[in-house]
Amino acid sequence: MDHPGLKADPNNIPKHIAIIMDGNGRWAKARGFTRTKGHLRGVEVARDVIASCQKRGIKALTLFAFGVENWKRPAKEVRNLFRIFFLVLRKDIAKLHENNIQLRVIGDRSIFNRALNAAILDAENLTASNTSLVLNIAVNYSGRWDMINAFRKLISTQQEKLLQQTFTEEMLNKEMSLYGLPEPDLFIRTGGVQRLSNFMLWELAYTELYFTPILWPDFNSDELDVALNDYASRERRFGLTGEQLG
Repeated sequence: MDHPGLKADPNNIPKHIAIIMDGNGRWAKARGFTRTKGHLRGVEVARDVIASCQKRGIKALTLFAFGVENWKRPAKEVRNLFRIFFLVLRKDIAKLHENNIQLRVIGDRSIFNRALNAAILDAENLTASNTSLVLNIAVNYSGRWDMINAFRKLISTQQEKLLQQTFTEEMLNKEMSLYGLPEPDLFIRTGGVQRLSNFMLWELAYTELYFTPILWPDFNSDELDVALNDYASRERRFGLTGEQLG
């Protein structure tokens, strides 16, 4: 499918994109709206970006929806965020399945209520065999949590190897939430803030970082193409010299 704004070679499209969807609250405040309305607009944009990524042949997309630090927000906003997540999950899962999209929810689910956990499990089971795009939604997630959780799993299953100092990077990698997927090629953060905010600290080691001042509710497929074109213009060396890459 032709995408007029996309100048990148189709062979140089990221396999995996990770996005921090920042700016819903500021977008709403600038317009005199409630923060909840900003988050609802953010959901609409997320739907469009998911569809755009699928059309462009991207195989995995990870969206940071709610970090562990977000519990510090006003209680009413937190309740509304989880209510939105639950309702959108129930509403959108049939279409995701119809579009051959596999859904995964990553993060600490231990404090979610029974209804939300059941909805997540149903959605994951329904879409488990889908192959067009893997959509990861990070909820109650942080990069540090993911690494600590992986270490805990290792301690419970590989204690002898740890004591023998035969611990390897791959052993830890197998216990991370996104094991089995390619590491992100491209990280996008909207809203003008230039930091990772405890997101995918393990997986982003060699990822190309792209920051845009565009607030998430104003992000669209054209802005996605700008990011993809920027990514395609970069030389990814992975420690090699330019001469080695040819």
